[in-house]
Amino acid sequence: MLLCIEIWTGNKLLEFVLLLLMIMPFAAFGVFYATYNRIVALDQRCDQAFHDIDIQLRHRHELIPNLVAVVRGIVDHESELVKAVVDGRMKALGAAAGPAQMRAEAELGQQVGQLLGMVEDYPDLKASSHFATLAAELTDCQHKIAAARRFNNLTTREYNTVVNQFPGRKVAPMFRLNLRKFLDMTPERVYFEDTPVVKF
Repeated sequence: MLLCIEIWTGNKLLEFVLLLLMIMPFAAFGVFYATYNRIVALDQRCDQAFHDIDIQLRHRHELIPNLVAVVRGIVDHESELVKAVVDGRMKALGAAAGPAQMRAEAELGQQVGQLLGMVEDYPDLKASSHFATLAAELTDCQHKIAAARRFNNLTTREYNTVVNQFPGRKVAPMFRLNLRKFLDMTPERVYFEDTPVVKF
């Protein structure tokens, strides 16, 4: 009787081990597949977040020539600051995509902020409704750029975390899904978050 129980138990254990060995490849493939899909989804989310920044940057580029024209019409002797904004815009438009472009855009944001900040010294400029409208649009655009960069950095952190953790650490290199870099936004953040908003 004991021999029969031992044989039966041994057979059940063997069946369980064989079943486990059969299931393991499918489970491993399921984990691999789910991890790959998550990394790709986060990668696309990072691309979309960067695209949102690009849209706001283009909008700022479209507003700057109008702002420069209004300021030049009222403030002739501040030509160095106006020239710096015009040159900064050209540099940002001509910069190669990536860190160089982001540095140029951050410098341009700082220069635009300085141009908007000089309104207190010029009552005619402050009284101009056209300037007030452009300044409000540009300030709003700057805040949207900063918010888009923050969102980009949050999505980048989430993506990098998944790529650095197991099993992402094994899956990502197979498909050349590398870590992403964070966008530095220090110059614009310092200027626009530490400077009081001008009331028109």
